Amino acid sequence: MTAERFTILLCAVEPSADSLGAALMASLRKRHPGVSFIGCGGAQMAKEGLKTLFPIDRFSVIGPAAALQALPAALKAADSLAALAETEKPQAAVLIDSWSFSKIVAKRLRKRAPHMKLFKYVAPQVWASRPQRAQTTADLFDGVLCIFGFETGFFEEAGAKTRWVGHPGFQAVLEQQPDAAAFRARHKIGDGPLLAVLPGSRAGELKRHAAPFGGAVEKLLKDFPDLRVVVPAAPGAEEAVRALAAGWPGDAVVIEGAERYEACRAADAALAASGTATAELALLGTPMVVAYKLELLTELWARAVLTTPYVSLVNIAAGREVAPEFLQRDCRPDRLAAALAPLLRDRPERRRQIEAFPAIARSLAGERSPGDAAAAAVLEWLGTGKTS
Repeated sequence: MTAERFTILLCAVEPSADSLGAALMASLRKRHPGVSFIGCGGAQMAKEGLKTLFPIDRFSVIGPAAALQALPAALKAADSLAALAETEKPQAAVLIDSWSFSKIVAKRLRKRAPHMKLFKYVAPQVWASRPQRAQTTADLFDGVLCIFGFETGFFEEAGAKTRWVGHPGFQAVLEQQPDAAAFRARHKIGDGPLLAVLPGSRAGELKRHAAPFGGAVEKLLKDFPDLRVVVPAAPGAEEAVRALAAGWPGDAVVIEGAERYEACRAADAALAASGTATAELALLGTPMVVAYKLELLTELWARAVLTTPYVSLVNIAAGREVAPEFLQRDCRPDRLAAALAPLLRDRPERRRQIEAFPAIARSLAGERSPGDAAAAAVLEWLGTGKTS
């Protein structure tokens, strides 16, 4: 491979992967103008100049049934990518997210284009379940770009070359400059205690968390009569969240859009369903209690596959319980309220979380642009010398 011109095959079949791919393309081109791209991607990668081999919309599916229906098309698409690599002979391929599809494509590329280096961008989840994926990843790929700092050890132990590049969504949170005082003034909240409640985004989550979360608010109002409640609604769930919050005490204020960052920063504490929200709260410095309820069958499956004592990203990143977790039968109004009360006051429980957040934030978001960090790693692993 010459340092002047070379080709990279990119594969992204979901909107989030398309965003990662576009940022990677821009950073690679900035660092090495001679690079060109082939493969598949969406609208954002098209803006960066990629002519996709096939439309990716049909591969953005959720759930095993939908994945099974998409399998014939996925196999055909993987064969098309392998044929393209065999013909065009790119020096490397970067397969972005979409573990199941990436695994299919990688096996075909290994067979039909063995000269290529294969890199996985966004490691498959191994830290909460299915740790065997780490060895599969090490066997298939020449390098793994991890979005979380705590992931790298799993893959290095399996023999994979790894690089932590950071999480673009969490980087975006860190770049926000939410004005807590302005938020309180705009919504006439005043200086009293403010609780952010984040019950989730899916219909099932909202239904299962309605009673325990609302009950916790009711109990807290007995000890904090001037308590105000703000409910940041996830995109697409605004109407459902409004209906949910309407049945809670405390005259809850439902927040939509980017203002949710201001709401979380302004809050003294938060009650959050386990998920991305817990990481965002840590990045914004808001102490929290984490809770979650699953349906019975899903709970049985989770108990069988989970390998971590924690379910929230904030605790997994820390390697210890920073934020208390109340799951399944422990997700009760009395227990949630009891854990939230010291976070609404200046108590040791509150201070311990705040002190832990900076280190957690670094391990979740990274310290530089993920696209730039990923590009530097790819160029370094390809030996171009253009890595600074």
